[in-house]
Amino acid sequence: MNLKMWQVDAFSDKPFGGNPAAIVPLERWLDDALMQRIANENNLAETAFFVATAPGRYRLRWFTPESEVELCGHATLASAWLLFEQLAPGLNRIDFDTLSGVLTVARGTDGRHVMSMPSTASAEFDVPGLNRKIAAALGAPEPATVLKSRYLVGVWDDAKAVRALKGPGDIAHVTREFDLWGFIATAPGDVGYDFVSRFFAPDKGVPEDPVTGSAHCILSPYWAKRLGKTSLKARQVSPRGGDVDCTDAGDRTVLSGPCALYMTAEIFV
Repeated sequence: MNLKMWQVDAFSDKPFGGNPAAIVPLERWLDDALMQRIANENNLAETAFFVATAPGRYRLRWFTPESEVELCGHATLASAWLLFEQLAPGLNRIDFDTLSGVLTVARGTDGRHVMSMPSTASAEFDVPGLNRKIAAALGAPEPATVLKSRYLVGVWDDAKAVRALKGPGDIAHVTREFDLWGFIATAPGDVGYDFVSRFFAPDKGVPEDPVTGSAHCILSPYWAKRLGKTSLKARQVSPRGGDVDCTDAGDRTVLSGPCALYMTAEIFV
């Protein structure tokens, strides 16, 4: 059996930026174990698989190198880009049925398609000694505030502290204490951005994710409330980096950005 695969860099207008995702369109579902093996072989943050269920509607699933996940923004945007630009150019809207409900992507201008995802609430998480543990795990100053959400979130006062992080360090040992697997580092923005962030998920085989849509579903509502504005310009300051335009729309977070094709391939399984 041969399968076609595309690798697309999401939240970047040229290759080698943003977050790479592999996309494998299917006529029918493969065995879960085979999809996981393909994702492990790709060794990217996510490999997306989708199957058409109706005109403009697809069932979409995402796999890290280690497991299936419930929400992934960049691979959703990349999948939509592939459909809009190559596989179904007549579409102006795509509805993806996922483990997190229906994710909608509308055709945008200049290749910057617009993705609607469920917002995720966060709350201050005041655990004695936690800020100190996070600092020790990352080799960084203590965050000013810690939030708990889908992921653990450390909020620093200065973007320089987030930019200076060397990697995930031992942060997985901290997130596991609370049955979580991801950590977001964020701070007010600099150089024209409203906020900056980094994302680490070593327990899912992703030491650092270059640009993380699901993280912005937490960060956009948080920073919108803190800054008193609904439209925000964000920068994920990973080594690859990427820009994300965010809109807080209440129970939905709207993200937009460009994508760039890096590779087309064929899988022999």
